[in-house]
Order: sequence, then structure tokens, then C-alpha cells
Amino acid sequence: MLATWLVAGTAYALPAGDHAITFGRGTQSRAYLLHVPAKLGPQPPLVLNFHAGGSNASQHQKLTGMDAVADREGFLIVYPEGTGVLEGQLQTWNAGGCCGGAVRDNVDDVGFVRRLLEDLSRRQAYDPARVYATGFDNGAMMSYRLAAALSDRIAAIAPVAGTIAVEHFPTVRAVPVLHIHSADDPSAPYAGGRGAALPMTTQRITHLGVEAGLAEWAKANGCATPLEQREKKEAQGHTATLFAYPKCRAEVLLWKLTGAGHVWPGGERENVPKPLGAGTAVIDANAEALKFFSGHRLPK
Repeated sequence: MLATWLVAGTAYALPAGDHAITFGRGTQSRAYLLHVPAKLGPQPPLVLNFHAGGSNASQHQKLTGMDAVADREGFLIVYPEGTGVLEGQLQTWNAGGCCGGAVRDNVDDVGFVRRLLEDLSRRQAYDPARVYATGFDNGAMMSYRLAAALSDRIAAIAPVAGTIAVEHFPTVRAVPVLHIHSADDPSAPYAGGRGAALPMTTQRITHLGVEAGLAEWAKANGCATPLEQREKKEAQGHTATLFAYPKCRAEVLLWKLTGAGHVWPGGERENVPKPLGAGTAVIDANAEALKFFSGHRLPK
């Protein structure tokens, strides 16, 4: 059962479980869903996990299944809510060049995240040096935008099945990135180009190629070239190959999958809509992301 909390001026720790939180007033009101593990250190790491375009926080929580891994590893998970015409439905993020109403209305989603982190700090302790971002589809794009715009707050990112939609890369510091993407993704094509139509619309997004975007990020992070293969996994006809740019000031890694569709690897595999392609368990995006995050923190 979800508990709903209004803004409080006094710091306190929230009980274990899920908390639907709304803060701000009137048109400035925004919301997020917080998952608090039962076993948590005094200054736990925090992951911001952004839903896909056309989805919402609770749907994304179910889709990814990240809570189970976070419970084991002692991470706080926040599922922010995007914006849309229908409250709580068909929501999007202003990730720069995408997507939907959030871009059309020039929604300040970077400012929203800043305020979210401030609001959360009044409710639940977390380590400000270990704040991370991940997300799916448009939410993955949002994690890239945060890394570019809030590199002083975001320690590392792990985008899943969504490409870079910003023009400017981090300037304050080099931000580590682990990108997870299938070469057979029909909605966010690995090589770039126009994907399938957005849910309940005829709108099609033109995506930057995964490796083209990562090459620019790697350049900003001072990496050498080319990509080097580190390991490969196979399961049920699917593959996952881990690549890395060498000699970076901050890591740039890529899990390139084959056989999987536009999905969250290791997440919900039942009832995946046919146009999105096949679900996969060749890797667990949750475990890979949290393992990656554990190796990074903001410099002092």
C-alpha cells in the first residue's frame, strides 16, 4: 500500500516500502515514487529511474523490477513522474530533442530533478556523492540530459534502450556511462534513424546511433579509441557483449545485445507488446547498473 506524504520541513527517515510523494503547489506540483529497502545504511546511494515516454512511475517500477536488486544492495530508488495532458498517463520527459508534450511545452525537467533531490533530502537521508540516473527509452534520454546538465549532482548514468538527445556534453566533470541497448531494437534503432511510432500516436522519433553518440561522449571523457571487447554472454539464442573505451577520465561502457527488442533486460518479460520485440534474460540491467554505480561517486 502506498503512503502519500506532503512536503515537510523536518528531516526524518521513511519506513521501508513504497511512498508516493507530491511536492510543490499548483502548476508547480510534481510527483515521484520512492522505494525504501528494509535494510539501509545511514547514507545510502540513490538511483533515479526514469520511465519511458508514454508510461508512468508505477508502470516503470513494475517493468524494471529494480526494487528486488536495490533491496539486496541497499540502494534507494526514486521513480520520477513525467508530465502529460492526462495526469499519471502517457507522460514524457524533456530530454533535449525528445519527447512529446514535455519538449513542446519546454518543461523544465532538469529543474524538477534538482527540486526532487532537495525535497527528498528533507524526508530521507541519502549520500549526495552517490546519486545516479538510469531510465528506459525517453527516460534513458533523460538520464543523458541530467549527466550533461547536472554533472555536479549525478555521479554516473546507465541508460537503457534510449539514445542521446542533447547537443551539449558535460563540462563541469566527465560523467561515467554504461549504455545498454539491443542491436535488434525496433523502436530506438541501434544504428540510428526513425523508430516505430510512439504509443497511441503516429509520431516517429529520429534517433542518434548508439555508437555515434557514445563516441562523442567518450571524446568528452578523454577516452582513447577504438571500443574494446571485454566479455560476452549467451542465453536462449540471445547475446550480450560488453565493450569499453580505453584510457578514459571516466568510464564509457556498452552492453550490446542481439535477439532482444525494445525492452529492459532482465525485467518484466510477460505481456511484452509484440511490436517491441523479444524480452531477454541474457543480462539483468538492474544488476549491471547497480554494480556499475557502486564503482563511482562524485569527487570531493
